[in-house]
Order: sequence, then C-alpha cells, then structure tokens
Amino acid sequence: MSDRGWRDRIVGDRMQVDQDFAETVRNSSLSRSEWSLVMTAVELDVQGEGESATLVADTSQVESILPELEDLAERMGGMPGQQGGSDLGSGLIDSIRDSLGMGGGGMDAEKRNDALGLPGKYATALQRHLEQRGKWADIREAALTERSAGE
Repeated sequence: MSDRGWRDRIVGDRMQVDQDFAETVRNSSLSRSEWSLVMTAVELDVQGEGESATLVADTSQVESILPELEDLAERMGGMPGQQGGSDLGSGLIDSIRDSLGMGGGGMDAEKRNDALGLPGKYATALQRHLEQRGKWADIREAALTERSAGE
C-alpha cells in the first residue's frame, strides 16, 4: 500500500464523500454534470505540515473550463431547478438574444462562484471524513513524503 500515491489511497473515501456531498451540489446552481466537469479541473492537495496540514482544492484550472461549463448548461436546456415548460422557451429566447448581441452573455455570477467555491467545501468535507476514519494522519504524511520526493 505504501507504494501507491496518497490520492490513489483515498479513492474509496472520495466516493463516499461524493455521495454525501450530492445534496450540497443539488442545493447549488450547478447540475451534477456541471459539478463533474468542474471537478475534472480541480486538483486536491495537502498544504502545510503536521497537525496544521489541510486538504485544499486547487481551482486555478477551473477558469479554463468555464466556457465549456456554460456550453454544457445551454445544451442541457437551461438552469437546474427551472420549471419544465419554460426551459425550452427561455433557452431559445436567450440563444436568440445572445446571437444578436443583446444577451447578458457569459456565465451568471452564482454559477461561477459555485464552480470556484464548492471544491473548497468538498475538500473540507473529505478531510473531515478522513479524520473521522482515522486516515488523515497517514494521508498527510504520504502527501508530505511525495512532495519531498518530487522536489
């Protein structure tokens, strides 16, 4: 087990936290598909050493997928939580407005904030999960060892 990277060692824990975190995603402006796309651009890392170490979400690459996130929302027919009948009409009207240069254009602020903010909450939830399972000390030490070996 020691030859596996620390990220590989927490795959099962991530699956559990993913299930628990699903409600947070449902209560956000992001759909499950959008959340999955966001997480492809997020790198989890352990920052600090010893007892002060924390699991953090590096969201520096999220900006690069925001256009695709916006496209995904458009392909899905609008925002999650909208009433069924209005999705097609408002999506069509928004598309026409955008093509004429009259739309607001770009991603709404709430969705952008969720795309950049939820990964940090996820990292906190994952660290809490690892602490509750008695795994956090081993994971942070493995991360430190990997970081030291890479330098």
